[in-house]
Amino acid sequence: MNGALPVETSGIVKRYGHIVAVDHVDLVVESGDVFGYLGPNGAGKTTSLRMLLGLIRPTSGSARVFGRDPLVDGAKALEGVAGFVEAPRFYPYLSGLRNLKLLADYDEPVSRGRITEVLELVELPDRAKDKVGGYSHGMRQRLGIAAALLRAPKLLMLDEPTTGLDPAGMRDMRALVRRLASEGITILLSSHLLYEVEELCNRVAIIRGGRIIYQGALRDLLATAASGYKLRALEPERARSALLAQPGIEGVALRDGDLHFTADERAVAELTLALGHARIAFTALVPERASLEELFLGMTDGDSSDHDRAAAVAV
Repeated sequence: MNGALPVETSGIVKRYGHIVAVDHVDLVVESGDVFGYLGPNGAGKTTSLRMLLGLIRPTSGSARVFGRDPLVDGAKALEGVAGFVEAPRFYPYLSGLRNLKLLADYDEPVSRGRITEVLELVELPDRAKDKVGGYSHGMRQRLGIAAALLRAPKLLMLDEPTTGLDPAGMRDMRALVRRLASEGITILLSSHLLYEVEELCNRVAIIRGGRIIYQGALRDLLATAASGYKLRALEPERARSALLAQPGIEGVALRDGDLHFTADERAVAELTLALGHARIAFTALVPERASLEELFLGMTDGDSSDHDRAAAVAV
């Protein structure tokens, strides 16, 4: 694939009449990424994926997978690419195995030889001969990934793969994504579940109202949060006074019996000595890292607009 990036978009825009669903989006997904495409429902995630796969035409801008434009190169542009947008679809009156065989017949001959392997990978061999109409939602999602893996893809696009799953199903799906990533597959994961993205992804793009508001390494985004700590002391009021008197300790707040504050590591080390010198006993002093959810809400607070609500019409 000539070393081209798995995904690269340049200023893609999608309008539906006066509605701007995607507004000048630039995305870069690098080889080996588990890339989280994150945003609330209606932010433009699914529309972006549809343009990447050539299912809809951008109003302006370009979208390329491995350097190829699906609107120019047609089906050849999607060589090495697989996945599903929204929910996977199957013939409910046929078995999972039969559905996969039909899909393999549309693809290259080697796909048929991978059916047993992909069923094992998504843990469905025992139900392969059952009709899909009797599958749970989670089983249909896993069958969708099995269908995508028939092509031995280098890039896997998954649109909200855990939506509608129960907690056990969500856990299993996340484990599957990790396993696929460990095998070297680049994954573009669209989701509105922030904790899911935080758990799985190394790089993220956050889209809001059709616009990208952050793109980069997840660790860099998390590092922008102030270093927070929680202190649990037997005498919280005395401990609070000690914190307020200590240089380098800021934002002291007593909530539900625990003291919360921000400080660098040196200030925290000096604080422990000061507490000991004052004979203030404490049972816990632990760092508190801002979650992706907290950062996301902070970045988008007050940014809701008519644009956001309009974008929801087109997803």
